[in-house]
Amino acid sequence: MEWLNYHHLLYFWTVAKTGTVTAASKELGLTPPTVSAQVHQLEEALGEQLFTKRGRHLVLTDMGKVVYGYADEIFGLGRELMDTLRGRPTGRPARLKVGISDVVPKLITHRILEPVLDLDPDVRLVCREGKTQHLLAELATHDLDVVLADEPIPSSVSVKAYNHLLGSSGVTFFATPERARKVKRDFPKSLDGVPVLLPTENTPMRRSLEAWLDQQGIRPQVVAEFEDSALLKTFGEHGAGVFISPTAIADAVCERYAVKIVGQTDEVRESFYLITVHRRLKHPAVVAISDQAKQRLFMS
Repeated sequence: MEWLNYHHLLYFWTVAKTGTVTAASKELGLTPPTVSAQVHQLEEALGEQLFTKRGRHLVLTDMGKVVYGYADEIFGLGRELMDTLRGRPTGRPARLKVGISDVVPKLITHRILEPVLDLDPDVRLVCREGKTQHLLAELATHDLDVVLADEPIPSSVSVKAYNHLLGSSGVTFFATPERARKVKRDFPKSLDGVPVLLPTENTPMRRSLEAWLDQQGIRPQVVAEFEDSALLKTFGEHGAGVFISPTAIADAVCERYAVKIVGQTDEVRESFYLITVHRRLKHPAVVAISDQAKQRLFMS
């Protein structure tokens, strides 16, 4: 049987938390060479590189992130054990680790995941954002409980997982109040030649939107493309161009970014999925997310 040296794991965990061997050595009361040597021994035992250098700091590799997640759980359980033995309340909530595709609008993400914060007993929400394919790889290794994405599992990804459709929404076009007053007349034809901000070409929304514009014979002026939907809206807020967002959050977009509605269409739709390794949703928090999204956010 292979045994893990928990002293080595503790030193690794402390370095990962503090970001440098020097800071970790101060926290542990050891010399930097000692801490560094112990971490190297852990890497040799695991057969994996756990850190890479970035300037003066150490950054976790992909495998380092996996090991850190387990270490965090292990030492968290250790603290809970000591609290239990000494009669202190642990108050340690269950965790839901969610991977969020970086193209999913932040306001949609908030509304989809918000029900988790109201559950009783408490559930600690852990969110990681990234590319869908990378998140699905983490899902396959059970480093994530669920992935929130704007499309089903790509056919190019060989991960045994299941799509659970939360719902879909038409899209709304927004602009600063002055521009919205001009462009909303004769919408959508009025978009022809108008500066617009679009998602990047690798997104389902971009493909659907371009197909719809072609059908309408509309040729807007694309001035910028964004992967980050929040950044796109920020540019729109400051007058760079007309932009779109799901109609399901139109009220929140207007309030957050001080913009006005130009027009809406249900012919372009954006869908949102929960992806899990289970055919049926099992985690109570994931069930709550799905139920609330279908009943309140995507009622249409």
